[in-house]
Amino acid sequence: MRRESLQKIRRTHSFLALAAVVLLAGCASQIMKNYVGGPLEAVILDYGPPDNVIEIGGGQRAYQWRRVNTEAVTGTTSGEIRQTRHGERYEVSQSPGYIKETECFYTFFARASGTQWFVTNFRRPQLECE
Repeated sequence: MRRESLQKIRRTHSFLALAAVVLLAGCASQIMKNYVGGPLEAVILDYGPPDNVIEIGGGQRAYQWRRVNTEAVTGTTSGEIRQTRHGERYEVSQSPGYIKETECFYTFFARASGTQWFVTNFRRPQLECE
């Protein structure tokens, strides 16, 4: 009975993690979408100067911001009761915590109009960066 309970808890945790990913997907893209049609200065005021500016021809440029997201992933401890020749024994298994770094690039495309640059589009970030 205890093994079934542990499996049910693990399935529930997996489902909750998947639901969180689905809910968070699109967050960065939704924010980026709000800049399309506006002046590039609005992005720079919010996020600072870009890390890269790339001339892509046809009067367009790509402006790119690089961010490194760092998060601490906690370790886990679980246990279960095992039957041995000498009776029941509680066994513990542990996984250590670690630091996870994700490098994210946020790219906006812009076109000049007079002396100003206006955001025309953006490149959707990787799923881990949403």
